[in-house]
Amino acid sequence: MTTAAYDPHAFEPFAVTVDLAVFTVRDGALHVLLIRRGQEPYEGAWALPGGFVLPRESAETAARRELAEETGLSEAVVASLHLEQLRTYSDPDRDPRMRVVSVAFTALVPDMPEPAAGGGGDAAQARWVPVGEAAGLAFDHGPILADARSRVGAKLEYTCLATEFCPPEFTLGELRSVYETVWGTALDRPNFRRKVLATPGFVEAVPGAARLTGGRGKPAALYRAGPATALHPPLLRPTEGHAK
Repeated sequence: MTTAAYDPHAFEPFAVTVDLAVFTVRDGALHVLLIRRGQEPYEGAWALPGGFVLPRESAETAARRELAEETGLSEAVVASLHLEQLRTYSDPDRDPRMRVVSVAFTALVPDMPEPAAGGGGDAAQARWVPVGEAAGLAFDHGPILADARSRVGAKLEYTCLATEFCPPEFTLGELRSVYETVWGTALDRPNFRRKVLATPGFVEAVPGAARLTGGRGKPAALYRAGPATALHPPLLRPTEGHAK
C-alpha cells in the first residue's frame, strides 16, 4: 500500500497523555508529588501530574511542560529532572472521557521545592504527599504509583542514588535510613554495612571524622559519596520476610 492510498480515518482516533510519579524523601518518609484535580472527571480527587500530549510534542516534552504547568515548579527545576519512562497504560476504559493511552514517567529526586498549582491545566492544588497516604487516586493512578515505587526501589539496587539524599558527610546509619524509607523495610545493620563497604566506589571514609548518633555507643564514622555511579555488585532488596 502506498502512502497516498492510506486512509487515516480507517481507525478510531484516540488521545495520548503523560503521567508523572515524582518521588522524594522528606522528614524520613517517601513522598510523591500529587495534584488535586480542579475539573471533571474526578474533580477534587488527588492524581499524579500529567496531561495531554500536543500534536507536535514528544511524550517527554509534554511531561516536563505539564509538570511545570500543574505544580508551579520552575522551568529550570523541571528541566533538570532525570525522568525515566516507566511503561504505557492502555486499558480502553482507563479514562471516562474517551480512549486515552498514557505514557508514564517516574523520578526519584532530592531537595525539591514546595510545589504550587501553576495556573495551567486542570490542577487546583499541588503538594508532596507521603506515599502511604496516597490512596483513592483518580483514573488508574494508583497502579501507576505502585509500579513507579517498585521501579525507584530497583534503582537504588544498582545505582548510587541513595547518597544524594544524605548530607555531604553521612553515617552508614543515615544511608541505611534512605534505603529503608524507599524500600519500606528494616535492614540488618551489620549486613548492610558489610555490603556497602564491600562495593567499590560506593562511599569513601572521611579521615578522622565521626558523629555522635545518640545512645551510649561511640561516635559513628563519617563517609562521603564515592566516585561510582553504578553498584557492582548491586545492593539487592531483601525478599519479603527476610530483611537481611
